[in-house]
Amino acid sequence: MTYLTSPLSPKHDRTGFRCGIPSLDAYFQTQVSQDMKKKLAACFVIIDHQNQISGYYTLSSASVPVEKAPEEIKKKIPRAYTEIPAILLGRLAVDGTMQGKGLGERLLIDAMKRALEISAMLGSMALIVDPIDVQARSFYRKYGFISLSTGRMFLPMKTIEWMVL
Repeated sequence: MTYLTSPLSPKHDRTGFRCGIPSLDAYFQTQVSQDMKKKLAACFVIIDHQNQISGYYTLSSASVPVEKAPEEIKKKIPRAYTEIPAILLGRLAVDGTMQGKGLGERLLIDAMKRALEISAMLGSMALIVDPIDVQARSFYRKYGFISLSTGRMFLPMKTIEWMVL
């Protein structure tokens, strides 16, 4: 598959990135490298024509308790399973200079493609997100994510496969 993003590396200058949400800015500027070194998350960035970071997202492995899954998904899970393997889209942010131009959607689709490819090698039934606010929840809902009782949102890989292939 072809991706818009590349893995974050030390050559990328993160200091100028500002999405307007302090926790996402602080994470990207001070914590993400440590999480990558510890294998807690993988970070992918998109670069503009001036070699500046326009946006980023992180992926990591996760699971969802079967009892928290949507009913139509629960029916498909063998009883021996208590957790559903998933990929967590932990953070997704767009620099303030690029907001309102569809880059968030492009980053989400890029993340969906990566998650789908990973799921073929690792086994993962869904992409999950933890929306940071009501606006983020609305954004993910537009792409078919289903709200769970835990506050997370859930998108089956079968849906992603249909959307991106």
